[in-house]
Amino acid sequence: MPNDSSEKTPKGWLSIIGPGLLIAATGVGAGDLASAGFAGSQLGTAVLWAVVLGAFFKFVMTEGLTRWQLATDQTLLEGVTTKLGKYVGWIFLPYLLLWSFFVGSALMSACGVTLHAIIPIFEDANHAKVVFGILSSLLGMALVFIGGFRLFEKVMSVCIAVMFITVIVSAALMVPSLGQLLSGLLIPRIPDITGSGIAWTIALIGGVGGTVTILCYGYWIAEEGRAGMGFLKLSRIDLGIGYFMTALFGIAMVIIGSGVKAGGGGAGLIVEIAASLKLNIGPTISWVFLIGALGAVFSSLLGVWQSVPYLFSDLCRLLMSKEQVALDPHEKVKTITSTKTYQYYLIGISLIPMLGLFIQFKELQKLYGIVGAAFLPLLTVALLLLNSREKWVGTAKNRPVTIAVLVSVLGFFGWMAWKQWVS
Repeated sequence: MPNDSSEKTPKGWLSIIGPGLLIAATGVGAGDLASAGFAGSQLGTAVLWAVVLGAFFKFVMTEGLTRWQLATDQTLLEGVTTKLGKYVGWIFLPYLLLWSFFVGSALMSACGVTLHAIIPIFEDANHAKVVFGILSSLLGMALVFIGGFRLFEKVMSVCIAVMFITVIVSAALMVPSLGQLLSGLLIPRIPDITGSGIAWTIALIGGVGGTVTILCYGYWIAEEGRAGMGFLKLSRIDLGIGYFMTALFGIAMVIIGSGVKAGGGGAGLIVEIAASLKLNIGPTISWVFLIGALGAVFSSLLGVWQSVPYLFSDLCRLLMSKEQVALDPHEKVKTITSTKTYQYYLIGISLIPMLGLFIQFKELQKLYGIVGAAFLPLLTVALLLLNSREKWVGTAKNRPVTIAVLVSVLGFFGWMAWKQWVS
């Protein structure tokens, strides 16, 4: 039954825009810094439109799952398994495990490469990536275990402030001509300079703003105590701020990446960007960029380590339990974080993906983006099915404009898949 509880006044600015900042910080680090940087270095500023499109797609999707949760007091995973069948959950489970490995490895790699650029104590960049990546993962796991959601939220707010200011400043000093910038933003085209233009564009759209981590927004608003349709307006504002920042950051990274020709190995991209900034602008801006890059990638790692165990634990509960106990969303998420399933998955995602540190960083980022992008059409179908039934969501059902956008998302990814198939 739809929940029509009235809106409560949140306390503190973090309670107002915190979940939006979390989804921006979590999605930005892995997707925008690496995928946008590589896409920019391979395709230039011609694909800036893909950043804006990706952020818009993610906003519509996240708003949709928010409407479902506020109207029904169920997470989207609950809605899918109870309304569409548990078999959907069983299909999603192995995908989540695969995604966790790729994203975990990519985030460790990104942290390792960035720390190597800041602290170049190893001669071999790949060796440094492994050592620093492992240390970053262990630090993230410790912060989540020790501090819980509130410490996580405060650390993330600092990280996103640092990464946003420093990377935007760095990009502003490298911005191309106004005509070139507007052309990249307003004229959709995909250069095929490297022979993999479509794949990199899909990876860019898949990486901007996160993919599976979109689902985590529902758990974060539950942590803040948001329940009932009275919180929809606040959540839309929150999401608008988060995805606006995501788009700006992605554009900035494409601009920065377009000024660097990435080497064949890929593990030194962040070092190459910093070296290019140092040569063309000066050492100060080079360090500014590196600090912002570290804030971006570590905040993304911390966000995934804290939030993805929500998904696994909730999914296991839904698939294994014969009867579901009706709980307030805030109590439900507190129950999830106290389970051994949550804690074991946190340990698993912090340790097992370390094996991926031995995979070439550039290829890992490409695989991560494409695997993540494959999730988006599935999420779109779920939102079309769940939110179009007035019997399930009441007045929160999809409007014609929302349906048109979601159908466009399906059409876009279908077209991209066909182009990739025939190319």
